[in-house]
Amino acid sequence: MTTYCDIAPGHPFHGPYHDKEYGFPAADEAILFERLSLEIFQAGLSWLIVLKKREGFKIAFKNFDVEKVAAFTDKDVERLSKDTSIIRNRKKIEATIYNAQQVIAIRNSHGGFATWIECHHPRSKEEWVKLFKKTFKFTGGEIVNEFLMSIGYLQGAHRSDCPIFEKITAIVPAWQKS
Repeated sequence: MTTYCDIAPGHPFHGPYHDKEYGFPAADEAILFERLSLEIFQAGLSWLIVLKKREGFKIAFKNFDVEKVAAFTDKDVERLSKDTSIIRNRKKIEATIYNAQQVIAIRNSHGGFATWIECHHPRSKEEWVKLFKKTFKFTGGEIVNEFLMSIGYLQGAHRSDCPIFEKITAIVPAWQKS
């Protein structure tokens, strides 16, 4: 079975993401919000499309600054719906704005997005999906699974024989490995 660890090394888009981001612990709010948003935009498409459009997403969504995205208006939705540098799916754009507003609410109730995730860990995949669906828009099982794997909360981002696996294992906090 071919895995991401097989196809990513040396690839101009997959390689850097695989080697430096995927599965590594993340706590910065903008990084968490970006990862969640990109997973949402990927739904039904290939990850390569998302990675190729990543810079466009960063520009369109103001470097995933939660405050700025939460303040987007219908005019911004219209603008983004015509922006060829991103995936122009209106429902995903609207979900991203809504989710930014939810991250602000989480910041107010829990001190931050990372803290909110930490306080709910560990959970089964089904429990995570239920929590995310209750809190955010456009967060089905695959999106939640990939998001949590991408930030080191669920295992499986890398095969145990992948050189990156050892790097991640060395830096992931013990409580996060459960």
